[in-house]
Amino acid sequence: MAPSLSIEIETVTAEETGSRLDRWLKRRRSLTQGEVEKWIRTGQVRVDGARAKSNTRIVTGQKIRIPPKQSAQKPGGTYAWTDKKSEAEKAEMRFIQELVLHEDKDLFVLNKPPGLAVQGGTNITRHVDGLIGLLQGDSEYRPKLVHRLDRETSGLLVIAKHPAAAAELGALFRSRALEKLYWAITVKVPQPHSGQVRCWMAKGNGEDEMEDKERMYRARQGMLGAKHAITDYAVISTAGQRAAWVALKPVTGRTHQLRFHMSELGASILGDQKYATRKEVPTGIASGLHLHARRLILPRPKQKPLDISAPLPAHMQETFKTLGFLESEAREDILLPDRRG
Repeated sequence: MAPSLSIEIETVTAEETGSRLDRWLKRRRSLTQGEVEKWIRTGQVRVDGARAKSNTRIVTGQKIRIPPKQSAQKPGGTYAWTDKKSEAEKAEMRFIQELVLHEDKDLFVLNKPPGLAVQGGTNITRHVDGLIGLLQGDSEYRPKLVHRLDRETSGLLVIAKHPAAAAELGALFRSRALEKLYWAITVKVPQPHSGQVRCWMAKGNGEDEMEDKERMYRARQGMLGAKHAITDYAVISTAGQRAAWVALKPVTGRTHQLRFHMSELGASILGDQKYATRKEVPTGIASGLHLHARRLILPRPKQKPLDISAPLPAHMQETFKTLGFLESEAREDILLPDRRG
């Protein structure tokens, strides 16, 4: 394709609402961040006729002036995959596709297995954020994470397909309009069998040399970094006093909230080494953290809410069998409304 030398005016689509201006430009032109910054700084890019900044969030219907382009961007932007995929890429594509429980024009819902990190970090090279580009297909946009699960927690993980969906879903996860239910198996039985846990919690601040900086601790209101956390819970079934199958509804969304709150009740989640209580663990139990993001009720504009559940991972199925728990014992309306009728 011969490069165009004319100024272009492009209109922001509904799917692009919420995108940063610099990222929007990079999806349309083969440019570095530095080149985009120069365009914006020198006023060559205009939004509805006015200058804008790199971090300006664009909205539906805005007209964006773009100077002559030097080369055409390949579909999919910088995240496009080549047609000639290696066997390793093909295997990774099959892996991530098999995790998809639901897909529509705005989002994917995955059933994340335990042990798979959501994002990269120290010594983490394989993670959901690095794999979801394989779900992009012919779309112009790379799928985007809108929330997280701990590495060892399994279950429902929502991925946005385009910037407008990412903005909308991100707002939902920060609000209380979206409803989530987790299943856990605890060591010992929480007392009382149902209720609400409320407390202030903060990440370790390193004042004690032995303190784990990645662990949450009970805090007081007003302490540096303290956040208020609320969890509703209800015991579904018990194995004597040795263990319990518990439904958990996070009202707030703090780091390690459910794990910390169960530990505060003296009934830590089975397999949780960070928040383990000094209780005897039942013998013959599968290894691994027994915490699963089971059900999600997601409000959708002008349509019925998305109500979806994720099957249990293999190690929790094995433990259910060992302890005599039956999934049929769980009422669909426990802690959440039953909207499936």
